Amino acid sequence: MQDALAFDHRHIWHPFTYRADQPTQLVTHGSGPYLHTAEGRRIFDAISSWWVNLHGHAHPEIAQAVAAQAARLEQVIFAGFTHEPALELIAGLQTILHPNFSRFFFSDNGSTAVEVALKMSLQYFHNLGEARDTFVAFRSAYHGDTFGAMSVSARGTFTAPFQRQLFQVSWLDDPDNTDAETLVSQLQEAVQTQRVAALIVEPLIMGSGGMRMYSADKLALLAEVAHMLGIHVIFDEVFTGFGRTGELFAHHHIRQLPDFLCLSKGLTGGFLPMGLTVTTEEIHAAFQGEKSRSFLHGHSFTANPMACATAIASLRLLTGEACTLQRRQLAQWLEAAKEMLEKTPGLHRVRRTGCVLAMEVGESTGYLGNTGPVIYDWCLAHDVLIRPLGNTIYLVPPYVSSEADIQRATAVIRAGMAASWQPGTTA
Repeated sequence: MQDALAFDHRHIWHPFTYRADQPTQLVTHGSGPYLHTAEGRRIFDAISSWWVNLHGHAHPEIAQAVAAQAARLEQVIFAGFTHEPALELIAGLQTILHPNFSRFFFSDNGSTAVEVALKMSLQYFHNLGEARDTFVAFRSAYHGDTFGAMSVSARGTFTAPFQRQLFQVSWLDDPDNTDAETLVSQLQEAVQTQRVAALIVEPLIMGSGGMRMYSADKLALLAEVAHMLGIHVIFDEVFTGFGRTGELFAHHHIRQLPDFLCLSKGLTGGFLPMGLTVTTEEIHAAFQGEKSRSFLHGHSFTANPMACATAIASLRLLTGEACTLQRRQLAQWLEAAKEMLEKTPGLHRVRRTGCVLAMEVGESTGYLGNTGPVIYDWCLAHDVLIRPLGNTIYLVPPYVSSEADIQRATAVIRAGMAASWQPGTTA
């Protein structure tokens, strides 16, 4: 094991690391909500491995779907060709999405799903002969790490080296601490003074921006006003989709529909990369008729058959009675955990939406806050994996987690606070 980790430190560039010798866990296999390491540890994956794992690691039904598809067709160009797994996946999604969502564009991950939506919105107006060149987004938004997605994300640590390359955006204050009237006023001003193509939001929960949670009423009002002002609405449901907010999709909490829906993460149950940008027949029609109007965008692994097969299997599990019950129970267990964590000295703004529980430790100083990492180290040492966003701690467990798993994660966080937190400590 030591040789393997030494090799890793010499050659592999891990995301979000600043030291070549930063501690790394060697995972040998997964089972249910657990990761097993070469040292024989069993770690509770309380964040679903970056929010992607819905049904537990190495779920046999999904694993069998991958193996069966690999034996039939592993990859085919998706320009001019199609295949049954892609058709079956889209047919399945249509049973749980509104009928207005009739066009599905495949890509590779959440960031590229957002890129596609941004490009489609801009080109839609271009094809109609209208010059639109900017977007509206929340000030603490996060939509991905590619350049378009970064442009509509918060300016700060993630984007500072690339500031000159990012395009123009008009910002709305964050919806968790801004009243609806102010948000509407800011949106109206942006559209009146700039050539706005679309409003892009993470509906109900702003994930990497600090698990900021806001009401369905605000979301519905902003979508309604945006459409009244003649701009598109993009819902980035890369994180919030597939049951995380309590409903299958965050937009199911409201009546207003977006023009674009961005999906990834839970789409394949955490097995293989895939992104989808879902839109309407009206949007699609603007790209038809002449070659110059085409959407000239594609990825090498677009609609990969094995990824489609995993998504089909994951969707079948997600919509089954067992998973519906699991999600309902998990939400209840997280609510009980919330009540315990609210009593923990040093934790504040403890909040929950659906199957997502979040809290702050100390005074927030953004992503570089140094208190959250202390609790991360404590939890990992006690076989619970969390991944704080600065000083924001959160739980986004797989749906197969047990009540005992949630209780243990809660107890470990509370013990970590008791061991490391002193009154008056700041980040």
